[in-house]
Amino acid sequence: MAAFVGNVASAASLFVAPATAAATSSRAVAMPRGRVAAASGRRVPTMVERPSVDQANVDRYASLPLNGKVFAEYIWLGGKSAVDVNGAKQCLDPDDIRSKTKVVKGVPSGPEDLPSWNFDGSSTGQAPGDDSEVILKPVAMFPDPFRGSPHVLVLCDCYTPQGEPIPSNTRAPAKALMDKVADQKPWFGIEQEYTLLDLDGKPLGWPKMGFPAPQGPYYCGAGAMRAIGRELADAHARACLYAGIELSGVNLEVMLSQLEYQVGPCEGINSGDQMWVARYIMLRLCEEFNCIASLHPKPMTEGEWNGAGCHTNFSTEAMRQEGGYKVIKECMPKLEAAHEKHIAVYGVDNDARLSGSFETQAIDKFSWGVADRGASIRIGRDVEAAGKGYFEDRRPGSNIDPYVVTAALVETCLL
Repeated sequence: MAAFVGNVASAASLFVAPATAAATSSRAVAMPRGRVAAASGRRVPTMVERPSVDQANVDRYASLPLNGKVFAEYIWLGGKSAVDVNGAKQCLDPDDIRSKTKVVKGVPSGPEDLPSWNFDGSSTGQAPGDDSEVILKPVAMFPDPFRGSPHVLVLCDCYTPQGEPIPSNTRAPAKALMDKVADQKPWFGIEQEYTLLDLDGKPLGWPKMGFPAPQGPYYCGAGAMRAIGRELADAHARACLYAGIELSGVNLEVMLSQLEYQVGPCEGINSGDQMWVARYIMLRLCEEFNCIASLHPKPMTEGEWNGAGCHTNFSTEAMRQEGGYKVIKECMPKLEAAHEKHIAVYGVDNDARLSGSFETQAIDKFSWGVADRGASIRIGRDVEAAGKGYFEDRRPGSNIDPYVVTAALVETCLL
């Protein structure tokens, strides 16, 4: 990737004390998993088929004039997107992204033109039934790739009626941290790996009994026996670019039916905003493609198969300027000292992925190196040669909360 990086709830609440981190990372919150694991650690519920839809009917109504009205799809993160476990915020379900449609008059120019709204928090695990109202505050707006212009996707923060961030709102403390270091211009580039499953929870395109040929030919491969999901990946890339997401690349990954897209470089809180909206777009596309994009970090627990990560590239303005390599190296002892704190928020079941094999460092060890994909932190050969650039944190699992991970890197390296 290119040169990447950059009282609300306390920023420290995104972390966990080192004494409890090991317990968290070693399945204190793990759930039973079968041969194929779902994004949350549980087996994917069996769903043989979805109802078919006549696209001609959809298109017929999509062309009707709306008399100056615009659909604004309000998007927010549900209760399982951030749960307190041993003092750390854990993303138990990265697919817990909710939305509903508000009809507004005229085309909004930004989130500031849109009103706050509310929803029933008792139905999303974010409020009790006797005081269920949660307030949605628009924070970012994107062109809607599903309905087309002039309709919009609206990312929202969740607050109590009294104006306090609700416990699952990890954006608010992350933004507070980003505001503190805004002068350092932190950039982030996030590499989202995912595994395509059919609606029965089996890897898409795999034999129903047994396994495909061993991994090796699938990474960036081509051909009917080596490339599964290219059509969905291309549709997702186009939809993200239409929406204004800073999507910078797409590729097939090491395991068959595993793919990756990269979002960034983005500065500050914009990184988490764009990643969550890119995930939402993928979920919507999976409705149309009748498949599941699993974000479990170790979807296949039998056989010799890679896990799925969310490598996070990070830099500041000082790292990107002459002499920046020295600044990058100065971050390494800080990251090593905070290793357990980071692991605690780097993904549920991530210990199954960080085994020390399959291009990972063991979860209980920290290392860094140039061009070393078996290290916790990799520095590119080009960065070493140029004497400036960014570093790649290879520890985050595919099911992370990007707000929490980007905030953790800022807190450790810059504060």
